[in-house]
Amino acid sequence: MSDVNLLEATIRTEFGKGAARRTRRAGNVPAVLYGHQADPQHLSLDALSFAAILRQHGTNAVLNLNIDGKKQLALTKSVVVHPIHRYIEHADLLIVKRGEEVTADVSITVTGEAAPGTLVTQDATTVTVSADALNIPESLEVSVAGVEAGTQITAGDIALPKGVSLAGDPEALVVNIVEARAAAEPETAAEGEAAEGESAE
Repeated sequence: MSDVNLLEATIRTEFGKGAARRTRRAGNVPAVLYGHQADPQHLSLDALSFAAILRQHGTNAVLNLNIDGKKQLALTKSVVVHPIHRYIEHADLLIVKRGEEVTADVSITVTGEAAPGTLVTQDATTVTVSADALNIPESLEVSVAGVEAGTQITAGDIALPKGVSLAGDPEALVVNIVEARAAAEPETAAEGEAAEGESAE
């Protein structure tokens, strides 16, 4: 992984909201690198390069940072994105080492069409897993193809790649498949009540 996800980083010496704004205006992302009992490092990352890595490898991307000539592997732990303009405002990075096991939240993608007459609701968009820092899955797939109403899929039901284990609650509800008409009943009842009110008038 010598050149995979290589990202140039420089150490920031100015802190605070004003300094962060200046960093972003210069086309960079303010970030903090921490972990392994080391003092936190305040870094500046190239915004375009960082965004490209996240698009390709997901929000759990492992970065090969070049910090003023010194290489350091880091896991992207959290990314703050501006709600309107969608640029990256800030990132928290965790120092990792080859072969180290870490926990991470992995996104869930629901695929397929459930049985006719059903309604699919997704109660969780991520699950927490434990894996080698360099082998965190980008996403996990849950298929509902042909699944009948009354079926509930929990975190423990999700198939995980080799070397990946569930770190969260296995009983946590992820996907719920119910009868479509059950969801429409409250609306029908409300329409009936309205009609009764009109008749009384």
